[in-house]
Amino acid sequence: MNVLIVVAHPDDAEIAMGMRMLAYAQNDARVRVHVLTTGRPDPGGQDVRRQECLAAGALLGVADYTFSAIPDSRFTDHRGDINGELFRVFRQDRPDIVYTHYPSDQRLDHVATAQEVTAVALREAANLSYFRSPYSVGLEPNEIFMGTRELLEAKEAALRCFASQGQLDMTAFTQLAEVAHRQHVHHRVVERFPSRVTVAELFTIARRIEITAATSR
Repeated sequence: MNVLIVVAHPDDAEIAMGMRMLAYAQNDARVRVHVLTTGRPDPGGQDVRRQECLAAGALLGVADYTFSAIPDSRFTDHRGDINGELFRVFRQDRPDIVYTHYPSDQRLDHVATAQEVTAVALREAANLSYFRSPYSVGLEPNEIFMGTRELLEAKEAALRCFASQGQLDMTAFTQLAEVAHRQHVHHRVVERFPSRVTVAELFTIARRIEITAATSR
């Protein structure tokens, strides 16, 4: 399976679905993350955030981490560039499933990314899902990925790679993962989960296509 995750900024993918990324890789899926901007280089000219992405991706089994050069915080002014970049990325990979930001979000770059990815994905991929991020507004999940403490620890290690981002609060992200399923799944269902499955990441399906396995006679 080819999995494509398109995000606006470095660390967006890891925050939203780091556990699921690693689970895909562990089950022999090819995971690619494409970031539309890495922001501005540091004063020394080094692209720190790009290197942080590559380090995090290595911990989560990402096969390919790629980047565009859309100006940070200027996505609404560069819709044509984003659209062209996305068609290039999709036609390189022919993904089986695509993940991106939920279209209702507090950050304009996330909104523009979600809208443009949706427009391209509905033409170029069978399956599309939106992940919940800390800035999502009103997402009601209909797809819940249940993970283990081991997957959460790997996600936390990946997030620590983003040392330049001082706003990352590991405790908050851990707490979100721990309560996510209890927010949206009845406790009688939760009680039937394996004891080692205690954390979750939340998604909503935009489109899912199932092809019959039956053969004609």
